[in-house]
Amino acid sequence: MKNLLSLVLLMVATFSLTAQKLNEYTLEENVLWASPGDFDLTMDIYTPDTGKDSYPVLIIFHGGGWLINNKSIMNDMSKYVVEHGEYVVCNVNYRLLGDQHNTVTMNEIVEDALGAVLWVQNNIEKHKGNPNKVAVTGDSAGGHLAEMVLIGGYNLSDTGFDQAPYGFKPTYLPEGVTCKSLMKQGGVQVQSAVISYGAFDIYASAKGGFESAGNIFWQLGGAQPRSIFGGVITPANNPGFYKIVSPIHNIPLSYERNLPPQLFTVGSNDNLTTPESVKEYMERLKEAGHKVEYWVHEGRPHAFMDSGSNDFLKISWEADGVPAMGQVMAFLEKTLY
Repeated sequence: MKNLLSLVLLMVATFSLTAQKLNEYTLEENVLWASPGDFDLTMDIYTPDTGKDSYPVLIIFHGGGWLINNKSIMNDMSKYVVEHGEYVVCNVNYRLLGDQHNTVTMNEIVEDALGAVLWVQNNIEKHKGNPNKVAVTGDSAGGHLAEMVLIGGYNLSDTGFDQAPYGFKPTYLPEGVTCKSLMKQGGVQVQSAVISYGAFDIYASAKGGFESAGNIFWQLGGAQPRSIFGGVITPANNPGFYKIVSPIHNIPLSYERNLPPQLFTVGSNDNLTTPESVKEYMERLKEAGHKVEYWVHEGRPHAFMDSGSNDFLKISWEADGVPAMGQVMAFLEKTLY
């Protein structure tokens, strides 16, 4: 009887989400936000037409192993958020490892994510966004980047990875602003984060063969396997580089740098980012004094937030992504309003 009641309540909640009147919205596609090395980076900006002067902002980073996909894989999620809530949504493109003749490095991808956040915070008022109420989210590789915004946002350097001490130089910096001046103001900061089946230990992944031909993402991305930092850099001869881009190796104590509230989601059947790996990372955060929440999508594998459908994974946005959005929207409402 208890299980039947739970099922009925879930059906009612799902119906109420789908039956409500959807927001009208304005979409500005392919807004140019940076051009590192003449490689144009764009984002799609969704603004609800509900009559308010200002809305909180959600920045989305897509997944794909840092080698495949683009912002279009997050179109369904972006549309859902703006239609069912009052948020400006920024769906972001960043460089992939195979871009610029297979020379992009992992630190540059993190710098793209940090630059996108800074661009949004300095330009989003033109699109009715509130720069002081910003959340980041992403799935898989995008979850890693969203987490690196939180973890790496205070490790900024005007010389980037060119010389020690190494830090991130965001792809976009407002005119007249330096990393040094940003650090004095607290670095890059956001107010909330939703991390879906993210990657938290790039160092361990590289040691486990991420850079080898055995990683199918290189083939799918049309790129030759190589060091993600270029040249002869490996986890063995330069573990520091790999650890700097690995959130699990850089968790601050909360009294030193208090991270914003975070919701972590993962599918119970995810064999790529396992629930155990997510829980391990969350425990590290809690031990350091940070606030985290956790939700498991029962019976789902990896990539349940992707748009459309995937016959290989046997997932679709409607069947697998939409049911997760109740958790996401409730968390955003609680942390941004």
